[in-house]
Amino acid sequence: MITRRDLVVASVAIAVGAGVQTLARQDPKPMLGSTVFDWTAMSDQTTNVGSVRNVVRQPTATLDELEMHVTTLKPGLASHDPHQHVNEELIIIREGTVEVLSNGAWKRTGPGSIVFNASNQLHAIRNVGTAPAVYHVINWKSPAK
Repeated sequence: MITRRDLVVASVAIAVGAGVQTLARQDPKPMLGSTVFDWTAMSDQTTNVGSVRNVVRQPTATLDELEMHVTTLKPGLASHDPHQHVNEELIIIREGTVEVLSNGAWKRTGPGSIVFNASNQLHAIRNVGTAPAVYHVINWKSPAK
């Protein structure tokens, strides 16, 4: 005789099995090989603080994920509140004048400058100039994290 409990257990087992099969079918993103990212092929997506061009978010031979994007930040605005994360990142200032929160202090910098945000360190960026600021972000997640 099949009881109500047997039906509940069977239903849960079927649901868990279907979920595992769905996860197993999802293809992981392919490993990124040598690539050229053409500026003219990147779409510029409007944000509430300017715009962003997403370049890539993919694993590489040595990284769990490499993420790159280019932000255009309107004058007088910050990309977001000060924050921190495990992954490390580089920011390369292309145009404009910005202030970056680094090691607990705001530092003014401009075109050609490079900012390194270390793991779990509070950081931020804001446009203090009169023109849009454009900067490239290179962000990575290593197997160690």
